[in-house]
Amino acid sequence: MTAVAPADTPAGTPTVTMVNVFCHQGAGGNPTGLVLDAGALSAAEMRRVAEGCGHESGFVLPAPDTESDFQFRYFVPRHEMEMCGHATVGALWLLRRDGRIGDGRFRIVTLSGPVVGFVGDRVEITQPLGTADPVDTDGRDAILSVLGIDGSALADRPVENARTSRTKTLVPMKSVDHLNALTPDFARMEALCDRLDSTGLYPYAVIDRDDGAVEARQFPRSSGYPEDAATGIAATALASALLHHGLVRDPATGLRIFQGRAMGSLSEIRVRFAVDPATGRPMHCLLSGEVMPADH
Repeated sequence: MTAVAPADTPAGTPTVTMVNVFCHQGAGGNPTGLVLDAGALSAAEMRRVAEGCGHESGFVLPAPDTESDFQFRYFVPRHEMEMCGHATVGALWLLRRDGRIGDGRFRIVTLSGPVVGFVGDRVEITQPLGTADPVDTDGRDAILSVLGIDGSALADRPVENARTSRTKTLVPMKSVDHLNALTPDFARMEALCDRLDSTGLYPYAVIDRDDGAVEARQFPRSSGYPEDAATGIAATALASALLHHGLVRDPATGLRIFQGRAMGSLSEIRVRFAVDPATGRPMHCLLSGEVMPADH
């Protein structure tokens, strides 16, 4: 759906195109509002667009230097974000759909650092290989309290703060049933994430290691809504942590991370690893997923 301003809207009001990113079998996905010509917009105007959409929104600006092809900025209704995976994938898909770019490799400037996008039969974007640190006992107990569970609901892996572009707190659940039964105390989520120095809780359950299937939920710190249907940056942090724990059978194939089932919007995020041919070691993450127009 393309949101076109009504006739009495001031000239220069941006056209916002809504797409769903990380869809599963043509449904689900995370909605994002995209503005492909955002060079004249102020930060306050971009935030107002996100507020009007009610979702993360991405803005395409001219490249700030000769070393890059674009600058992207990202907002949720309450603030600017350094990076948004699904808005980046969606924006590249939309630029190609609208004939503004062809297939190829594109260098993107973001507040979190440079991102490379690969556009062809699908869109993939790079993220750093993530790092993870265990959360201390007090932090773990606070997480259990906010999630309304005790330790018996957890799998035998650490609760971790994992990071690619942003820090997410990974909470290993014993099963998908335990995961989707969670009823967090959302009124306490922001203070908890501030205490953890995290941008959201990402509880997950490994479905099938050999098939590379995982399911997760995302409870953001302060985005203006309680849960995300698909979260690319959290998925790359999770994939990196699972790689470290030996739960990624084939790094070059990677993982399918399902999210949004509890919201009635099942989504599928794909994360694989670029592997150094000389050493066989993973170098960075590659994030991708299906994109659909919001009115399909």
